[in-house]
Order: sequence, then C-alpha cells, then structure tokens
Amino acid sequence: MGPGSGAVEIAHGFPHLETVRAAITALYRRLSYDTVHSFGLSVPPSDVAFSDDEDPYLGVQRVAGAMVGHLRLPDARMIVSFREMRHAGSVELAAGPEYFIELNSRFKTHRRDIGAALAHEVMHVYLHRLDLAFPGTRDNEILTDTAAAYLGSGWLLLDAYRESSVTTQKLGYLTPEEFGYVLAKRALAFGEDPSPWFTSPQAYDAYTRGLARARRDERRPPLAAAGRLGRHRYARDRRAERGSPEGGYAFEGRDPLRVSFPCPTCHQRIRVPVRGRVRARCQLCRTVLDCDT
Repeated sequence: MGPGSGAVEIAHGFPHLETVRAAITALYRRLSYDTVHSFGLSVPPSDVAFSDDEDPYLGVQRVAGAMVGHLRLPDARMIVSFREMRHAGSVELAAGPEYFIELNSRFKTHRRDIGAALAHEVMHVYLHRLDLAFPGTRDNEILTDTAAAYLGSGWLLLDAYRESSVTTQKLGYLTPEEFGYVLAKRALAFGEDPSPWFTSPQAYDAYTRGLARARRDERRPPLAAAGRLGRHRYARDRRAERGSPEGGYAFEGRDPLRVSFPCPTCHQRIRVPVRGRVRARCQLCRTVLDCDT
C-alpha cells in the first residue's frame, strides 16, 4: 500500500480519473455483471470495529477474516503481522493458500484504520487470484484502490482520510475525491449510500465532491439528460462530424453516421446511430441509456 501518513502533502482533485475509469471497466470485463453485482452489500462497520480491550494480533486476524469472507476467498488464509515500515502495509503475493500481510506497527495503537489497510492488501490477493493487473506499479495500485472501493470494502480507505492542523492521514493511491468518485459510482449502480458510515468529516466532504463528478458522467451528451450548454456543443460538433475529447464522444462512418461515447456506469464505449432519440443498452453492465443523438 502507498503513502499512509501525513509526511507528504495530500493531493486533491481527479488526476487519475482515466485510470480509475479503466479499472471499473476492467472489473466488469473480468468478473461479469452478475459477479460485480453480487457485491451489492459493503463490509459493515461492525465487522471491522475494534474494542479498546481487544488484542491487536487477534483483532487484526478477525478483520482480515471479514475481508476474506466478503470477497469469498474461503481457501485463502491471511497471516497478518506488524512491523516498522514506510508504507501502510504490504502483502506477499505467492501461490497461496497462505498470504503474508505486514502492516505498519503504528496500527497497533491506531486500530480504527486497520480495516482500511487490510481492505487494500486483501484486494491485492483477490486481484492476484483473478490474474487481473495493470502494467506499472502506480496504475496497478490505482486498480487495487478502485476495486476495493467498487466491490464494497474500500469505503474504509476513504474514511481513514483525515486532514487538519493536528493530524493528516490518507491511505491508498487515489485522492480523497477519487475515492469519493468510485464510491459514488458504486452507490449509483447498487443503490447503497455509504455516507452514514463515515466517521471523518473530511471523508464525507470528499464523497460529496466525488458524487458531483460521478453525476456529471450521467449528463454528458449524447445522453438525453445532458444540459443545454452540452447539447449545444454536441449539435455543433455533430454538424461538423467532429468528436470532443472533453465530452468523450466521437463520430464514426457515414452511412449511417454513428456516435460512440463512454457508458456512464462502466465506461465501456457504446456506439449508436445518429438519428435523434434512441435507447441503448450497455452490453457490459446492462445499463439502459436514453440518448438524443
């Protein structure tokens, strides 16, 4: 796992958005719609809560077991230990069935964030067993964060974000707003609102900013819900048969003319004929879209 404390300034905004979107697409392609939607319920706060008198070594195994159960890895055993390290955690990705996870020793006293650290490390194991990876360490870590958030355990990673004059912490490679974006995409697709679980006010604020960005995906032309300004730009580009990198749409062919654009749910590209109001169904995530082409 990447940076885990306030030693460096926390980045904000959406600098990794294209990789995040590619990760969501990759999940649907590798797992299928049915498997993705089998994760409709997130890891509940009660499964990762620590009491004041719980032994940290026993507790960390209990929480790791909760993550294994959530991801349905019954034949995977997580052996978790603590040690001094720069990052929040690491995992040894071997053949299994035992996987050795090390967490930063500070989690022995900062127990509220153990679930967040394990959400990331156990997701590494899940993706390893799926043989799903992105090239390069940075993009692969973004895939791991995105998968954790989208499949129901990564809300803990956003809740571990705290930024004030007293303490600063962020776990994972995504910015807080990007975590909010992925959790919002999950909420829109699954109908599950994670906001009541946040104990960090900064996490809630990041979620609301991510939700606003996710809703923008649903209002980009040629979707019928696009705003007036977007519709005007789209009509101008359509007359010129000129795509828009910012809008994400492109025109193809001549007879008939088609427009391609990213699905607002899974970001796979969809192609429809340019002939006014049409309905399209994404073959990957099964979202039905009203379009005005």
